Amino acid sequence: MKKILIFSGLLSLAVTGTTLGIYSLFQNQRAIKIEHINSTPAAKAVYTLNDKGEVIPLDFTQTAAKVMDAVVHIKSTQVHASAQRNVPNPFGQLPEGDLFKDFFGERFYFGPGESPQQRRNPQLQVGTGSGVIISPDGYIVTNNHVIADADDLEVTLHDNRTYKASVVGTDPSTDLALIQIKEKNLPVLPLVNSDEVKVGEWVMAVGNPFNLTSTVTAGIVSAKGRNINILKEQFAVESFIQTDAAINPGNSGGALVNLEGALIGINTAIASPTGAYSGYGFAVPSNIVNKVVEDLLRFGTVQRGVLGVMIRTVDGNLKKEKNLETAAGAYVDSLLEKSAAGAAGIKPGDVIVAVNEQKVQSSPELQEAIARHRPGDVVNIKVNRKGQEKEFKVTLNNRKGGTALVRQENQSVLDALGADFETLDAKVAKKLEIPGGVRVKNLSAGKLRKNTDMREGFIITKVDGQSVNSVEDLTRILSKKKGGVMLEGVYEDLPGEYYYAFGL
Repeated sequence: MKKILIFSGLLSLAVTGTTLGIYSLFQNQRAIKIEHINSTPAAKAVYTLNDKGEVIPLDFTQTAAKVMDAVVHIKSTQVHASAQRNVPNPFGQLPEGDLFKDFFGERFYFGPGESPQQRRNPQLQVGTGSGVIISPDGYIVTNNHVIADADDLEVTLHDNRTYKASVVGTDPSTDLALIQIKEKNLPVLPLVNSDEVKVGEWVMAVGNPFNLTSTVTAGIVSAKGRNINILKEQFAVESFIQTDAAINPGNSGGALVNLEGALIGINTAIASPTGAYSGYGFAVPSNIVNKVVEDLLRFGTVQRGVLGVMIRTVDGNLKKEKNLETAAGAYVDSLLEKSAAGAAGIKPGDVIVAVNEQKVQSSPELQEAIARHRPGDVVNIKVNRKGQEKEFKVTLNNRKGGTALVRQENQSVLDALGADFETLDAKVAKKLEIPGGVRVKNLSAGKLRKNTDMREGFIITKVDGQSVNSVEDLTRILSKKKGGVMLEGVYEDLPGEYYYAFGL
C-alpha cells in the first residue's frame, strides 16, 4: 500500500513539474502551450476504510451516480387570497343594503386594501425542496415544512419526468412527511441503521439547492444527537446528524448518504446567520425516518410513545449544581401528569443513562430512543440514582396519558390545528355561566397560530354555530368540515365573546 501511495504522489509531482516546465519554456517567446492529460494519476491516492476495515479508494463518483436517480425535486404551490375571504360573517346573514353589510363588505371578505379584482386573481406562493424515493411504487420522504399547506405538489425525477403528488401523512414533531406519485419500478434508496453511523465518517448530501437540480456535496459526519431548537412543536424530537457537507435552501428533504449510497438521514436544516450554508447542516436520522414512515403507512398518523418527564442534558455545571455522580445522561427535572416513567418508579433527580441497553449521553439522544416506540411498548430504562444504577420497565403512554394507539381522524385534525385540548371542567363552566366547552391548552405550529391571534386558555363553545362540550364533540365536528371554520368562545380572564376564523 505504501508503494502505491508513493508512486501516485511522485507521478503527480512529475506531471506538475512537466507542465510548469512547458509554461516556463515558452513564456519568454510570448507563446503558451497548455498540456492536457486524459486522467489524473493521483486521482485515487486518497483512501478510506469500508465497514469491513478494508482499505479502498475514496471515490464519490459511483455513489453519486447510484443516488441521484432516487432524489427528486419538489415544487410546492400555495394559493394565497385574502386571509378572510372564505370566513363566514360573524354578524350572520345580513339583508341587502344593510348598513353593516355596506360597512363590513369588502374589508371583511377581501381584507384591508384588497379589491374584488385581487380576490378574483389570488397570488401563488411557490416553494421548492427535495425528496427521497424509498419505495418502487412512488412513496417519497421529504420534510413537512417543504409540503405544509400546499395546494399543489409537483415532483420532478432526475430524468425530468414530472408527476403530481398526494400527501400520505405528515409528522410536524420530526418535520417529516410522506407523499406519493403514481408510478412503478422507481429507483430507491435503502435505509441503514443510523445508530451505526460514526462521527468522522464520509457522507454525501444530494438535493436541489437554489433550484439547482441534482446537486451533490461531500463532507463528514461532524456530530450526532444535535438539538438546535428549530422545531416548535410541543413534542418535537430533535436528535440530528450534523454534517459539514454543504446544505442550502432547497436541500430540505434530500438525502444524506454514506459511501455505499445508503440513506442515513433526511436533510432538514442549516445553522446559518445568513440563511445560506455556513459550515453545518442537520439531518433527521434514518431510524426515526423508518419509524415515521411505517406509522404513516400502517396507521395514517404517527404513534408517539411518551415517557412523561421533563429533562435536561447533564453537563459539568448541572453535575455540580445537583451534586450528581455522572457527567452524562438526561436529568429528570420533573414528572408530568400521568407520567409513564413515574408509574414505573423513576423519580425527579434520576439521571437516565440508557434505554434498552443503548447509552444515553444527552436529552436529544433520549428523545430519539423513545421516539422509535409506540404507546403501549415496554422499554428498559437505566438510571443513575445517587451513584447507583437502577433499571425500570416502563410502559410508554400516548400524549393523553393512556396506552391506546391514536385514531387517525382525531389526530389529523389536532395536528392540523396545532393545539392540545381538554374538556372544560364543569365547575369552571358553571362559573363562566356556559353549558360547557373545550379549553386550548397549548398552541404550537399549526393553523390556529398561523391564521389567528388566539391565546392559550381560549375556551371553544361553538364551531360554526354548533355547541361544543367536549374534545370528542370538537373532533367530530371538525373531522367533517371543509373550507372556512369559525370558532366561538370565551376567555376565563377576559370579558366578552371572541371569534377566530381559519380554513381547513
